[in-house]
Formats: sequence, C-alpha cells, structure tokens
Amino acid sequence: MYELLDQIHSPEDLRNLSKKQLPQLAQELRDFIVESVSQTGGHFASNLGCVELTVALHYVFNTPYDRLVWDVGHQTYPHKILTGRKDQMHTMRQRHGLAGFPKREESEFDTFGVGHSSTSISAAQGMAEGAKLAGEDRKAIAIIGDGAMTAGMAFEALNNAGCKDTDLLVILNDNDMSISPNVGALNTYLAKLMSGKFYAAFKNTTGKVLDVAPPLKEFARKSEEHVKGFFTPSTLFEAFGFNYIGPIDGHDLDALIPTLQNIRSLKGPQFLHIVTKKGQGYKLAEKDPVAYHGVSKFDPANGLSSGKSGGKQTYTQVFSDWLCDMAAQDEKLVGITPAMREGSGLVAFEQAYPDRYFDVGIAEQHALTFAAGLACEGRKPVVAIYSTFLQRAYDQLIHDIALQDLDVTLAIDRAGLVGADGPTHAGAFDLSFMRCIPGISILAPSNEAECRQMLTTAYLHKGTTAVRYPRGTGPGVEAAKTLEPMEWGKAEQLRTGEKVAILAFGSMVTPAKEAAETLNATLVNMRFIKPLDIDMVNQIALTHTHIVTIEENVVAGGAGSAVLEALVANGHCKDVLMLGLPDQYVEHGDHAKLLAECGLDAQGILTSIQKRLATQKD
Repeated sequence: MYELLDQIHSPEDLRNLSKKQLPQLAQELRDFIVESVSQTGGHFASNLGCVELTVALHYVFNTPYDRLVWDVGHQTYPHKILTGRKDQMHTMRQRHGLAGFPKREESEFDTFGVGHSSTSISAAQGMAEGAKLAGEDRKAIAIIGDGAMTAGMAFEALNNAGCKDTDLLVILNDNDMSISPNVGALNTYLAKLMSGKFYAAFKNTTGKVLDVAPPLKEFARKSEEHVKGFFTPSTLFEAFGFNYIGPIDGHDLDALIPTLQNIRSLKGPQFLHIVTKKGQGYKLAEKDPVAYHGVSKFDPANGLSSGKSGGKQTYTQVFSDWLCDMAAQDEKLVGITPAMREGSGLVAFEQAYPDRYFDVGIAEQHALTFAAGLACEGRKPVVAIYSTFLQRAYDQLIHDIALQDLDVTLAIDRAGLVGADGPTHAGAFDLSFMRCIPGISILAPSNEAECRQMLTTAYLHKGTTAVRYPRGTGPGVEAAKTLEPMEWGKAEQLRTGEKVAILAFGSMVTPAKEAAETLNATLVNMRFIKPLDIDMVNQIALTHTHIVTIEENVVAGGAGSAVLEALVANGHCKDVLMLGLPDQYVEHGDHAKLLAECGLDAQGILTSIQKRLATQKD
C-alpha cells in the first residue's frame, strides 16, 4: 500500500532515494497520516501542512547529528514516521504509546522536548553555540510557525542570535498566507538565488571592495535592501542580523530541496520563510483548519461528525455561557485570550461583543499585563487561559496584577491532568504557584453549576481572583441561568461522619463521595483554596481524629498544604493524609486511567485512607 514509505525506517533510508521519488514519498506520507490520525485522533491539519518540509529537512540535513528543533511540536507526526516510529503510530497519545509532541526520551531524533510555543529559536541557538564550543560542524535548525512568532520569546532569541556569527537556520513555516500565482515563480527564483553561494560570495566581496569607498558601500547596501524589500518581506528579519531567504512554496520539493542545500553551506544566521497550507491534501481540513487542528477518531471519507453529542456541558462551555451573560449585565467586562479563542470558549463572546474581545496572540505575559492596564482604566478584565500557559506569565501575575491589587479575574481552564496531551499541558501546579502570592483569591468548583456561581463570585469580588476548573465535563450538575454569587470564603459540608474527615477540593469532590460513604466519613467541599475556610478546618479538627485532603494538583505546596498550615497555626496536632498528584510528571494517556494510577479515583482514595487507618491508633 505504501511502496516507498514502508522502506523508510530512518532518515538514512530517505536519503538513499532519488529526488524524483520524493513527491511519491510525500504523498504516501500524507495518506498514511490521514489513515493513522483518523484511527487514533490527534493533531491533524498542522501535520498535513508540514509533510514536504519534513521530507526535505531529513533529506538535506544529516539528522540526528544535525539538530532539528520543532516549535510547539504538534506538526511532528511526519517527523516521527520518518524517524522509525511508523509502526507505533497506532499508539499515538495513548498510555505508554507515542507522545503527541517531540520527546527526548522517545527518540534521538527528538532533540528538544516541546509543547509550549516559541522555544525553538532559543533552544536551537543554544545547540548551535554548544556545537561551536565543541568544535563540531553540526547544523541547528529551528522550525517555527507564524503563530508562535507572535510571542516575545521568539523575538528575544532572534535579537540575540542575529548578533552572533553562529550557524543557525530559522525556518518560518507561514501557513496563514498564500503566494500569489503571478509572483510565485519569481519568489522561488529569488529564494534560490539569494541562498546560493554566488550571491553570498558576491555580497561579501562587494562589501570588501567598497570598504575603500564608504559612500558607495552605503548606497549599495540601501539599494540591495530596497530591491529585496520590494519583492520579499525581508526588512524585519535582516534588521535582526539574519540573511533572509524567501518566501517559497513549502509544498514544492523542487524549490525546498535546492534552497535548503544552498543554505546548508552558508555561514552565520539564516532565515528561511516558507508558505504552507494547513490541511494540505485533505480538502475538508484545508477548508476548515481550525476544526481539523485537533481531532478525535473520524471517517476519512466523510470527515468529522457534524452532529452534536447532546451530552453534559463541558466546563469550557459553562465559562462561555457565563462570560456572555455577565458581559450583558456589566458593560465594563472585557475578555482576553492568548490565542486560545476556541479552546477557552470565547467564540460566542467575540461574536456578541467584538469591541470587548481581545486575542493578543501567543503572548501570555503580554495578556496579563495588558489586562492590568485595562484594570487601571476601570475595565473588568477576564483572562481566559490554560493552567499550563499561565505558568509562562508568572512574573506578570505577581508584579503587574497582584502586587497592585488590580481587579482582574483569571478563568483557568485545563486545571489538573489533561489526558492525551500529557505533561507539557497538564495543569498540575497552579494551586501551588498561586497560593503563595499575597492578595490573590483562588476558587475550585466541584461541578458545572458551582463553576458558574464561582465565576460570578470571583468577578464581583474586588481584587485578583482565579477560578480553576478541569478539562471536559463534570458530574453533570446543570448550571443555573442566574448570576448569583456564593458566600465568600465558605466551605460546604456535604456529609457528616465519624473519626475521618475528607476535605476535597474541586474535581476531587465527586470521587471522594464514594470513599466517604464506605468509610462513614465526613465530607467537605472546600470550594476556596484561598482564603481557606479556617472556621471549617478548626471545627473538623475538634471533632475528628483523622483528616484527609484531596486535590488534582501536586501535593507539594497545594491545597492540602494550606490545610496543614492552618492546623499548625491554630494549635491542632492531627493525623493528616494529603492526597494529590505525585512529585513527578504524569505521562499522557486516558484521563480517568491516569487518575486511577495516581490513586485519585474513588477506589484509590478509599484504599489510601484504609491503608493509613490500618497503621494508626485512635
């Protein structure tokens, strides 16, 4: 079925093919991705758009000796397939299977582990400098998308790398532009010309000759910039010190391969601009690359199912409805997202309130300080952000928002484990890194209805507040249509038992119920991590011999630590069992199974408590 692809077990096999065979290989690779992802789910459109580039890179460069550094990494399925992992693709994003992103432990060809954006140029520059220090003639190539180029870190790296003489190639994979047919051939020709040895030598020689006549040299430099700038958007990147090449068609192997071969022999920082199309070769994905960015299993012949599941609301949908309802009530509300409009549930808000909607691109630091500026002007910013991406703006959260006690609400999605996306996207640390910040308030809902109510509570509370909620659906408690807040800082006792008290936070309330019933234990939905309900903690300490805390966050410094600190501060000496995520990175896999492995399902909670009770005396 795959005449050439089945022969490729490493890039060395690829490099043994003739150039004439590469288009066939690319087509087979694209067909295999459609077949594979339709059976496993995963990232789709971005991988289809990166087929020819991946073939060309492994064909021209001596990987893994030469380092390929992929940005974000959701476009690396072709890379994985060509580097000996084709027969494992059926395990993609499953427990003990292939990771959805490059992972150093998985393959020597995965030179840098990624998942977050805009890290590739920095990492590749580090590798290039490392090779230089070691006296090794290895190449370092960063492949970054136009979306990731919006982040400040990418420009910080360009600014640093461009002033060095290090051999570094940055490839901008631009999939949001198209090459106009009437200038496409000219662009390709200019790219080949500007990457050739003759052009590079001509520039160097001309510079030396004209050194004796500075006015002529300056005139020649300006003329060259003017001519190149007329045909190509080179000015910005050449201002950083890079030799700009492109743009060229990223699906044209006849353009890609000779251009990369020419660049391979050039010295110093190089910048290649290619234009690709997300979903290339699969018409439905080409037409709607957003819908086909990340997919579940589907029928390749018919595409994604358009029918609605009719099931429970996700927490993201609860937030989306709440945001629109609250915006209708308060015209000061503004919504902010760092390039996660669909994922964070801001599509309906953008449509209803376009003037109050701000997508700042992949720029989490800017998103938070931008929100701080809006708050200074009397607006009420709501920042919708994934827990894992909030980590990237920690200083801004402390210095620009909390320190100034600004009225900003954080709606933190994907808190806790996130299943198939794995440790790069898990929201395992937010309770720990936020709880230590003075002045911030943190709430965690146990169900969908409580999520809506907590968002209202946090929004109406003056100051810096955060509501953290998990990915997917909850227990199925329908949210009310009203916008009524709950009592501030108060926990809710759900069950009264004997001896053992379980203090559960957020998503852990539901699995804790079964354990509480079996043990005849008291169960408390703590609701607030900060401010903690100290009165409830004191009451529990006076009436129970054993206290158990449960959270979908790392134990270190989390909600359980807050309870323990409160007990010590109030003079209570109690047996406390703190359950939560382990002190390690939890790998990708099915969310429910991962929780079970961590002992955070109902049976795991029960077992841990019983084991603890067996070793304790009343």
